[in-house]
Amino acid sequence: MPKLTVKNFGTFDIPCGKRLVLALVDEAGVDQLHACGGNARCTTCRVQFFMGEPDGMTEAEKSVLAARGLLGNASLRLSCQILCDHDMTVQAISRFEGSGRANAGNRPSEQITPPPVWTTR
Repeated sequence: MPKLTVKNFGTFDIPCGKRLVLALVDEAGVDQLHACGGNARCTTCRVQFFMGEPDGMTEAEKSVLAARGLLGNASLRLSCQILCDHDMTVQAISRFEGSGRANAGNRPSEQITPPPVWTTR
């Protein structure tokens, strides 16, 4: 079972293969934003990696990070496009608290959406 360490929240056991955005909400209790419902469209589910950043990413994540000028930051990723299959240490940088939004967004599905096509940075 992978361990997820979230800065200022603690370390949690995460079911292998769970989406990071859901692990942040369900296991870590983070008020993580996911305004587009976890579909790699809005970048509100951003996290910063300190350890365990995956080598691969989905084409959807790569595309939206590039469009927003964020692809160059090697530690910045979209939690909705990452599966928890190894130990990771992250900081939740896009949180509901203080966002001014009415809610965090619709709950993302259990599977990565859109269906992942894997690539590299």
